[in-house]
Amino acid sequence: MNKLFLLFSLLVAVSSGISAQEPSAQLIQFSGMIVTEADGRLVPVPYATISLPLKHRGTYSDYRGFFSIVVERGDKVHFTCIGLEKVVVTVPDTLTQDQYAVIQTMSQDTFNLPELVIFPWPSKEHFKIEFLKMDVTPELQRRATENIANEYLAEARKNPDIVPYGGRESANFYLRQQSREYVYLGQTPPMNIFSPLAWGQFFKAWKDGKFKKKE
Repeated sequence: MNKLFLLFSLLVAVSSGISAQEPSAQLIQFSGMIVTEADGRLVPVPYATISLPLKHRGTYSDYRGFFSIVVERGDKVHFTCIGLEKVVVTVPDTLTQDQYAVIQTMSQDTFNLPELVIFPWPSKEHFKIEFLKMDVTPELQRRATENIANEYLAEARKNPDIVPYGGRESANFYLRQQSREYVYLGQTPPMNIFSPLAWGQFFKAWKDGKFKKKE
């Protein structure tokens, strides 16, 4: 009886070990380099996104275009990058090794911009004359008058939500956010409640009446 019990326990342990090893045996290290054509030659694509949307994870290529990610057979890997067409690669389900390397090419994406008509006026004076002769609808006149009103311009200078950031402003804001994350990488960022600058801004906003209820 004891021998049968020991034999049964041994079979259960072996079966559990095999079933536990099966998922890991399907994992594949998928790596390679992403390139695109520029001026008649292939150049690496830095910081492209490599993702598995169905599994909600991914990675990105380094500045040399190299990437590496763990996948399974049959996974659909998405390659995306601004200015390049999206590429979807299916990992072959016939792989016999746990490594798979590729050189992935991406094509330039084409953007169709709206038509732009340039009027060749010889000088600013001619442009002013022609501009004043333009037939503008009352609605456009009303909107233009509101946009250049002193009250609107003063409010726009105080509230950045009215006038969205331009390209340079957005890039500067993003870089400041990134630098702040790098400074406090692995640490807990300080709370603004202990910042004299934040308290100064709070008192100034209070004096300016920004916390009053708007009727």
